[in-house]
Amino acid sequence: MLLQRAFKAVDVLMVEDNPGDVRLTREALRRNGNDLRLHHAEDGISAMQFLRRDAPYAAAPRPDLILLDLNLPLMGGRDVLAAIKSDATLRSIPVIVLSTSQSDDDVAHAYDLQANCFISKPADLHEFNQVIRNIERFWLQTVSLTGRGGAT
Repeated sequence: MLLQRAFKAVDVLMVEDNPGDVRLTREALRRNGNDLRLHHAEDGISAMQFLRRDAPYAAAPRPDLILLDLNLPLMGGRDVLAAIKSDATLRSIPVIVLSTSQSDDDVAHAYDLQANCFISKPADLHEFNQVIRNIERFWLQTVSLTGRGGAT
């Protein structure tokens, strides 16, 4: 089990249109026992509404971390990433691209748009759980997120 932080729960926004991946991520996070809240947007437009606290997300918290799929309906992940990183109020939120793509072009383009990292989703359930565990260890325990201080 990972160490618990001494401050408020971490808010993570997962932008993902595949309900199975959302469920698997939620279960993996729950098993790891960290104090975090996983919020979900199923398309790029909903994600931007959440981030900008537009209706129906007026009371949405500012996420500490974003897990972003590239292939989304209505507004693609690349456009969401570009919008986040070009917005002075949002650009400091770390964005992890979590995609089934393994394309070198997708990786390079995500970094050109200032993604903080790019992770290809493994198809194997055990490997997927390990990826989520590694995300938690690094992003929630090792690095300092804006306004949160260091790991405990």
